[in-house]
Amino acid sequence: METAMNEAIKTPKNQVNKTKIESYDISRSDETLHLATDLAKFIKENKLTTNVQGKEFVNVEGWQYAGSRLGIVPIVDHVINVSTDTELKYQAKVTLFDLRSGHTVGAGFAICSNKEQGKKFYQEFAIMSMAQTRAIGKAYRNILAWIIRAAGYEPTPAEEMEYGGNQPDAKGGEATPAPQVVAAPAVAAAMKAVPAEPAVVAEAPAAVAYASAGQKEEIIRLLNHPVITRQEKTKMLLNINRLDEERATQAIAKLRKAIDDRENGESAAA
Repeated sequence: METAMNEAIKTPKNQVNKTKIESYDISRSDETLHLATDLAKFIKENKLTTNVQGKEFVNVEGWQYAGSRLGIVPIVDHVINVSTDTELKYQAKVTLFDLRSGHTVGAGFAICSNKEQGKKFYQEFAIMSMAQTRAIGKAYRNILAWIIRAAGYEPTPAEEMEYGGNQPDAKGGEATPAPQVVAAPAVAAAMKAVPAEPAVVAEAPAAVAYASAGQKEEIIRLLNHPVITRQEKTKMLLNINRLDEERATQAIAKLRKAIDDRENGESAAA
């Protein structure tokens, strides 16, 4: 019986130690270097890189995975339309929120324009979305670049590399496409029939009013309540940047109700 009791006591302790190994602290390089090994394997297995001139650049999904292992999630603060009569352009700001400390630990700004190479005929929502994606990658790069480098990859998000080669030609026209993205004759002929940029901007739908940074921080605060399950938290965090203001308000109300109901249920059971 004594042996059985000893085993019962050891098991929870072993589980706690295992949890600590998986809980990385960004301020401790000895811990995060273990993450670099896991990160390299994850990126390779899921093919989350883009090859540019023989160098491997990690896609934003890889940067998000590194951040999630550290308990750091991105929050889109704002997406601003800075377009002109001749250019469709969006600027985005993203902050990084540490779930363990409850503090903001980083930020990133980025823009996307239809003047860039290969984006002349992008719709407005695609330009806006890419600005957000780039800002997420930039925010993570500012604090996690050394971890990506330790994993064996270039410390710049792949989405930022799309800026390269985006210079006008000698005649002041559009940038000359790289050889690997030259359009086929049939595609080039179809592109000539597309209206000029101002018409595209005029016909583009209005930007969605996404949830504010304050709403997202409130959702994250509620998700950290002990009665909320890990599965519920993960599901909400994966979709938090897709919420508009109305849905964010509904999510906050539902989370508060769920917390109240579960706390009252536990009190009654006690």
